[in-house]
Amino acid sequence: MERILLSLAHMGGTERKYVDEAFADNWIVPLGPNVDEFEHRLEKFLGAGHVVALSAGTAAIHLGLVLAGVEEGDEVICQSFTFSASANPVRYCGANPVFVDSEPDTWNMDANWLRIAIEDRLRATGKLPKAIVPVHLYGMPAKMDEINAVAAEYGIAVVEDAAEALGSTLHGEECGTLGTFGALSFNGNKIITTSGGGALICPSAELAARAKFYATQAREDRPYYYHKVIGYNYRLSNVSAGIGCGQMEVLEQHLSRRRAIHELYKKLLGHIDGITVHDNPTPEYDSNFWLTTITLDPDRIKTTPDQLRIALNNLNIETRLLWRPMHMQPVYESAPYYGGTVAEDLFNRGLCLPSGSSLEDKDIARVADAIAQTIEKR
Repeated sequence: MERILLSLAHMGGTERKYVDEAFADNWIVPLGPNVDEFEHRLEKFLGAGHVVALSAGTAAIHLGLVLAGVEEGDEVICQSFTFSASANPVRYCGANPVFVDSEPDTWNMDANWLRIAIEDRLRATGKLPKAIVPVHLYGMPAKMDEINAVAAEYGIAVVEDAAEALGSTLHGEECGTLGTFGALSFNGNKIITTSGGGALICPSAELAARAKFYATQAREDRPYYYHKVIGYNYRLSNVSAGIGCGQMEVLEQHLSRRRAIHELYKKLLGHIDGITVHDNPTPEYDSNFWLTTITLDPDRIKTTPDQLRIALNNLNIETRLLWRPMHMQPVYESAPYYGGTVAEDLFNRGLCLPSGSSLEDKDIARVADAIAQTIEKR
């Protein structure tokens, strides 16, 4: 049977027009009219902030930390339950990550553990962490009201990792615009793609200009190359931005389809005792459901997530285990961790299901049927 992939890039049809224009006008290098237009369309969609198109979501987090003033020897508090790209930019700055656990409603940063971590690091080091990096995991908005309240109390910048959350909203406000800075990703498996790319959302035009300065090798305004600070080669290419312009024309359709897929999974898997489809905790949350995720109750289902993953793979269906928390990664084994076992428990019990917007209802039905049959056999 044809393989069902986790989240495949979904073209809308007009992307080639923008790319062809870039070739026709010889705008192949980074920057150009497609970059400007892509940034403009993102700003219009988000309704807030100033957007800087970059080469990756990881680059966006890095520049957000740089603009927040993170330097060598500083500490940055990160959500442990996430992909490594949320934490690695802390090391790029020469700083040290401090990890905190998740809360069970959204699976994202627990504001109570955040406060405990801040106060303990202040006692241990004599200074406050320089930034906080919450994540909207799998598109589910974090409890930003609580996180921002703690951050404001201590005067700490919030670099919001919305890499998986384009189109997700909290209280009607777009994820990526809820912190001091926001980071988006347009990797091939995201809601929309530029093949590879990302964006930094800044609170002012001045900070956006500074981000562009750092992203273009920090070249000073002189008739020769002159540098006072270290810069980076982080700007998005005009060709890739052309793909993004075309993708923005189908963004609403992609969001609608991901949410419809999530509702279909809820309907098809809801009768299986021991499977929970992760859902919005209250009406104030509106996840894009970039990936629909499930957790298995080990008291009711004797199949582990990895056994289910392998069984589905044998049926030509791609799934993925939930992120292994950062405090459980060998590369960060010496980093401080504050929390309980929420993130670890979710990692042990969860699975990501195929959720790409190009999938049809029959594909989702095939996945759900394969899950039910696998569990029944075991």
